[in-house]
Amino acid sequence: MTVSPFRVALLCAAFTFASTAAHADADGTTSPASPSDSKWKIALGPGLFITPAYPGSSKTKVYPFPALDISYDDRFFSQGPDVLGVNVLRSPAYHLGAALSFDFQSRSDSDDARLRGLGDVHSSPKLKLFGDYTWWAFTGSVAMYQDIAGHGQGKTVVSDLYASLPLDNWLFSIGPGFTWADAEYTRTFFGVSPQQSAASKLPTFDTGSGIRDVHLNVYVSHDFSKHWTSSISIVAGRLQHFAADSPITSRRFELNSLAAVYYRF
Repeated sequence: MTVSPFRVALLCAAFTFASTAAHADADGTTSPASPSDSKWKIALGPGLFITPAYPGSSKTKVYPFPALDISYDDRFFSQGPDVLGVNVLRSPAYHLGAALSFDFQSRSDSDDARLRGLGDVHSSPKLKLFGDYTWWAFTGSVAMYQDIAGHGQGKTVVSDLYASLPLDNWLFSIGPGFTWADAEYTRTFFGVSPQQSAASKLPTFDTGSGIRDVHLNVYVSHDFSKHWTSSISIVAGRLQHFAADSPITSRRFELNSLAAVYYRF
């Protein structure tokens, strides 16, 4: 299974950040919960995730995806690829924290005939450090992901800016972003060593750190009732620099989407 952590993280983060921005007051802060509100916030349901088969692939794969958003006192949470996280510092307007994030980003020789001889790239858990800030209808976020299993996935940083607009039972959010990757990540997914070149017949390709992609995030949700809501998140991006120029890459344009139905307890 080959699912990009950036795309899953962005799609799931869109739900959180857009929801936060939607409840912003005119002075730029979000409305605090009422005393009667439970400290537990639980929403879960089924989802479908559509993504490129591997970074730079022109093929698309569809996966069932558990859509969940669980938090306690806005301190501890489990959401999407973030198996367990904590907001170390938090307020109605901002969050700073860390999480153990697990994704299925990988690549196998069997994904495409062009990849034979490159060797498999195994999925890896990540340490995620993040921060977000909301002012009025705007939310800015940044997250760093560090491979902690030694599978060559290195370090990446994702930065995004959202503008959100609530209309009745609808919420619309849109904004740009980019992903930076270190040399270890680009070498693993987009580089071709002399040994790999001899085995795969692809030309050698040296990489370094730099911008992996620029992208546009679009998020729409609709509340059917107090408990039921649906959402769709789309991330349309274009690979840059080493990722775009790699002989492994067959398409620079990336389109990722997550559609889900949630039940809020």
